[in-house]
Amino acid sequence: MTEASVAGATPSTQIAYNLTLSCADRPGIVAAVAGVLANAGCNIVDSQQYGSPESGRFFMRVDVSTDTEYQQLQERLRPVAESFRMDWGLHREGAKMRTLVMASKSGHCLNHLLFLQRSGTLPIEIPAIVSNHTDLAGLAKFYGIPFHHIPVTADTKEQAELQLRRLAAENGVELVVLARYMQILSNELCTDLQGKAINIHHSFLPSFKGARPYHQAHARGVKLIGATAHYVTPDLDEGPIIEQEVIRVSHARSAEQFVALGRDVEALTLARAVQWHAEHRVLLDGTRTVVFN
Repeated sequence: MTEASVAGATPSTQIAYNLTLSCADRPGIVAAVAGVLANAGCNIVDSQQYGSPESGRFFMRVDVSTDTEYQQLQERLRPVAESFRMDWGLHREGAKMRTLVMASKSGHCLNHLLFLQRSGTLPIEIPAIVSNHTDLAGLAKFYGIPFHHIPVTADTKEQAELQLRRLAAENGVELVVLARYMQILSNELCTDLQGKAINIHHSFLPSFKGARPYHQAHARGVKLIGATAHYVTPDLDEGPIIEQEVIRVSHARSAEQFVALGRDVEALTLARAVQWHAEHRVLLDGTRTVVFN
């Protein structure tokens, strides 16, 4: 191939999308979806599916490449989605999800998310950081992200959440991450954020809930400690679990060492959950999740 032919080559017009869907399980779903994608000129690069015997629902995630534009492909898919009464979404591969991160005083989870965002390994864009304290303002400044101090008391909780809602709307926020944000959101806000807010619980749920879980674990002589990333719901720490991780500890470790070891587990577990959500790999199945890795 000559240098001239390379210079004159037409750039690829292929666009990568991922399609996610869930609906009542019944025959013909895969064939119908694959047929529409083929007729739209899509090449299926990867496909994962799962039929839940408990809920009777079918879940699917398909990666495709095509030169068909987004709106046109969406219109092609709409009739089959309506026919099967699907909950579905079509997403541009690699698009960064606008994510508002909330934290209180502990900065390890926030710092890890900020680092991964800057390095380009986490497909999110963080337009704002919210905290009920000012301790992490310097960290936000280091990464060049606006920091919003919204104090919360029993008397100001409603006003604080109104300010939070306004901030999220102004920044086009698609996901809220509670990166060790030590305030309980109202039931109304939790309901509005259903499936769009992720929390990290510094314990391997469902054990040792509430305050000082590592100290509770230490007092019980546990041999494993861990963290749980889950969706936020009005039921405290009961939301659908996205990811969990554990590490082994021994009787020789102090409660303070449990805390230090747990920080790394929390940061990694939360980042993994955020990544999978931002890549549209997590689908809700009632109180459970289906995670396509």
